[in-house]
Amino acid sequence: MATRSSLFGGTRRTSSPESLEILKRQVPHRKLEFYSGEILHVLILGCTIEDTIGVDLATGALVRLRVPWPADHLPDLAAFDVVEATLAEDPKADDLAQPEAASVKGLPRQVGTLRGRAVRKMLARLQAPIDGPLLGFRGPSAPYWEFSGNRPSAALIVATRGPQLLHRPGEGTTWVRFGWERDDVWLSCEDQHAARSLVAARREQIAGKDMAIALGFKPHYLLTALSKPFDGHCYKTCVAILPRG
Repeated sequence: MATRSSLFGGTRRTSSPESLEILKRQVPHRKLEFYSGEILHVLILGCTIEDTIGVDLATGALVRLRVPWPADHLPDLAAFDVVEATLAEDPKADDLAQPEAASVKGLPRQVGTLRGRAVRKMLARLQAPIDGPLLGFRGPSAPYWEFSGNRPSAALIVATRGPQLLHRPGEGTTWVRFGWERDDVWLSCEDQHAARSLVAARREQIAGKDMAIALGFKPHYLLTALSKPFDGHCYKTCVAILPRG
């Protein structure tokens, strides 16, 4: 029998990916219940070794799937893929810093792709409002013990200025710089496509039309998220740079 993890205490999934009614009634950051063995259908927005972030098509909520990627199988899901994933017997949906996260059993299975007007409407409804500091606090990180599970750990945003991609040769890292209200935000970029595009452009930094050419699309959304704890702190990151849809 499936067991319930009611961390979010509210919404069960009732629809299927065959019906796109969810695209008409989406609510950002809707609270979820996770059930062991439950099958989710998720529209992928960003995929890294740490977690896979997307939209649960049955509820319209952002979810973070913790996928057990084997050492010989790097994350290979792309933005706007639709996958089927089965929650683990113990979804481990009790992380107060990442309340949208749940563990899955095995690798998600790609079942299709969604693009076009319906997705554009869905992402527009998911867009986080500019009503305070990014992800609820100022600065690049916060101590893990400060989190209580009452605020989202992932947000789909539209920058008020930028974005700009930058490469730090000494570190071999890629960063995204953008404006959020009055803040000048710098986030580590985990988007491998963006990182490769910057290297291919033979530039240390890129923005505007040049950035759109390098990416192959005009950047519109930034998928931001909190990392797992590192030395006791959770850090803000940019998981993906996305078009309008």
